[in-house]
Amino acid sequence: MSLRINDTAPNFTAKTTQGTIDFHQWIGDGWAILFSHPKDFTPVCTTELGYMAKIEPEFTKRNTKLIGLSVDPVEDHARWAKDIEETQGAAVKYPMIGDSDLAVAKLYNMLPAEEPGTSAGRTAATNATVRSVFVIGPDKKIKLMLTYPMTTGRNFDEILRVLESIQLTTKHKVATPVNWKNGDDVIIAGSVSDEEAKKLYPEGFKAPKPYLRLVKQPQ
Repeated sequence: MSLRINDTAPNFTAKTTQGTIDFHQWIGDGWAILFSHPKDFTPVCTTELGYMAKIEPEFTKRNTKLIGLSVDPVEDHARWAKDIEETQGAAVKYPMIGDSDLAVAKLYNMLPAEEPGTSAGRTAATNATVRSVFVIGPDKKIKLMLTYPMTTGRNFDEILRVLESIQLTTKHKVATPVNWKNGDDVIIAGSVSDEEAKKLYPEGFKAPKPYLRLVKQPQ
């Protein structure tokens, strides 16, 4: 099944390092980030999981839960978590899904639906496409999808930046410009007329072009 932004994130029940979860129930009324890995005990993913463990409090501040996935059993995750803490200096406190039957990877279109077998005997190379990030909103809709090659570590500071943008633009009728960071000026959405914009922003806004209206970030 092909997935697109604004599709409902497929629900599933799966074993994790913190017990069996129903994904939608686990998300609750907040936000979630699901990020996947092709295999346990791989070097790039070890650094990624460790970094996410370090910055998890930043996501918690933004009402966002983290959950990892790897195409290996939960028992392997527990052993891998010790290596992550030892080498990266941070303990993984968020759950990690054991996807040894490949079910979630297939459900999220990271592996072909007809892919045979289980994680047994598979290598990181055969699971290369299981390196995606999904940002999911309280409405259970997919807000962002990214897939990286195995040899390129993901920039999770960028995922945090995108989350801040999505949460801001969900709350206000604005968009964020290139390289936007929290606190920078934003763009008034095209759906907002000039008359409405003047009411929303009585202090005024800059409009170098009629379609490009910049204003201070609303709170």
